[in-house]
Order: sequence, then structure tokens, then C-alpha cells
Amino acid sequence: MKFIDLKEFAKFDPNKPHRELLYDSPNLRVLSFNFEPGQELPVHCHESDSDVTLMVLEGEGEFLGTHAMPARAGTLQVMPVCDPHGLKATTRLRLLVFITPTL
Repeated sequence: MKFIDLKEFAKFDPNKPHRELLYDSPNLRVLSFNFEPGQELPVHCHESDSDVTLMVLEGEGEFLGTHAMPARAGTLQVMPVCDPHGLKATTRLRLLVFITPTL
């Protein structure tokens, strides 16, 4: 069992999104991404049978890719990891990414 205090991972970099691996096992990977306005996670996909969940903790932006939609605190985007996906921040934004099972 692991407890994670997400406040400890609220780090930002003015030059690129800040990324940290919070948890990794064969069944689940959890990543934290923090974006300054205008930064983005480019649209990409992975050849795998895994699923990915993008969860916005705070801020606003846009989910990019096959299923583009507004991204704001409390919204989730859930899809197969082989679907194109990404995110662009319009404000300072914190994102959790869950991949199951891991790639």
C-alpha cells in the first residue's frame, strides 16, 4: 500500500511540463503532470491494449486528440491508450494520468 500526498508534487517548470512518476507496478502506472499556460502534452498514442485516464486536478485547458473536449478541474478523459490523446493548458494545470495495465 502506498499513500501519496499530491500537494508534494505541485511543481512547475516555466520551460516544459513537469512530470513525475508517482506509482508503478505491472497493473497500474500513475503519473503527475503540471503545466504552465500554453504548455502541452502533444497528441500521441501507444500500441497496447491498456487504458489511460487523464484527470484534471486543477486549472483549465483542452483535451486533444480523437476526443477533443474542454479540460477543467474534476474532468476525466478515459480511453484505450491506442487512441490519440494529449492536453494543452490555458491556465496553470495539474493532471494525473493512470495507465492500466502498464505499457
